[in-house]
Amino acid sequence: TLPFLLNIVQPPTFIANSVDTYFIDEHPELFQFQPSQNRAQKLLSYLGVKVNGAQTPLATGLLPVYATPLGPNIKAGEKIPTGVHDVLLKEVPKGFAKAVRENKGHTITNMTFRDVHKSLLSTRIRAYDLAKISSFVVHTFNGLFSLDNWGDATFDVAMRFLHECPWKRLEILKMQIPNISFQMVLRGANRVGFSNSPDNVVYKFCDLAVKSGMDVFRVFDCLNYVPNFIFRIEAAAEVGGVVEAAISYTGDVPDPTKTKYNLPYFFNLTDQLTKDGADFLCTEDMAGVLKPDAPKILIGALR
Repeated sequence: TLPFLLNIVQPPTFIANSVDTYFIDEHPELFQFQPSQNRAQKLLSYLGVKVNGAQTPLATGLLPVYATPLGPNIKAGEKIPTGVHDVLLKEVPKGFAKAVRENKGHTITNMTFRDVHKSLLSTRIRAYDLAKISSFVVHTFNGLFSLDNWGDATFDVAMRFLHECPWKRLEILKMQIPNISFQMVLRGANRVGFSNSPDNVVYKFCDLAVKSGMDVFRVFDCLNYVPNFIFRIEAAAEVGGVVEAAISYTGDVPDPTKTKYNLPYFFNLTDQLTKDGADFLCTEDMAGVLKPDAPKILIGALR
């Protein structure tokens, strides 16, 4: 499909927006495709084999790598330092949210265990490798607000490509890192998949996630459609999870001529989400349209 689409967008008539419904019929050269070198896919395939070993018959006997990563030497039995997570254990979600709001400094979520290798390596880092660096994380980042390490693409990649159980990954990491709150992405009605799930499935999923070690649920809907938020917020909150409702930023708040996605729009949205039980609010610039002055205006107004 991609070579065909590339051929379509190159003719001068297409660029000049002067085509009609006979465009494809009159240009048989659109179906003459140049073989792609496909460097990106070749690199990804190489990395996949290097990390996991060959999953299909290939001309290599390469096995998975079980190396010990370089890092500071943590002595066995060394006392685990306390952190922000201890506040959650003592104060439960509402008290935890209050303590974070009253904090005068910054609280940070580390994305290394999920979103970083999602973006750079298509979520191909194994539970084995994450567990190997966990002792360093425990003793170095105990002051984190949370460690984002599960949900989103990690679920299907673990099963389809890494041949791992995503629930086991969560349980292993919780045993290794007991002093930092874990955070996941819950894709609204889709949960961690790509199609809507029944409400009872979402509820049971959140229940099992908390029992396996999850603490903070970042719930989002790419269209900011409140009904897709509501039950997910309720499902996570009812089983003891901390709910972070993520608003997808859109529009151009600093521009007074933009009247659709303005401050009143975000005020109305956040009012609904907080009334429905969200402990925290989050703004996500998923489309890369957030201008430098927008955070100060929007976040300041919301606070």
